[in-house]
Amino acid sequence: MCRNIHTLHNFEPAASSDEVHAAALQYVRKIAGTTKPSKANQAAFDQAVEEIAHLTQHLLDDLVATTPPKNREEEADKARARAVRSGRYAAA
Repeated sequence: MCRNIHTLHNFEPAASSDEVHAAALQYVRKIAGTTKPSKANQAAFDQAVEEIAHLTQHLLDDLVATTPPKNREEEADKARARAVRSGRYAAA
């Protein structure tokens, strides 16, 4: 469930609000133990996602990097190569 949470700090271009929201959603899903909350829990679930996304954005804005930003495409290529080497996926 949480495999979709990726490092968002120190990338060029910076993480978008959609990426921050997606990470917050995955976090809340993991903590709640569900991908789809009941109607009774929907408001609390949605509020948690919004609050975590907000705090995550503040964290990313305040963090200082001492290394040059990583390129998203290069990092994605490296991850795909690792997955192929591990036998997880066939080469595309």
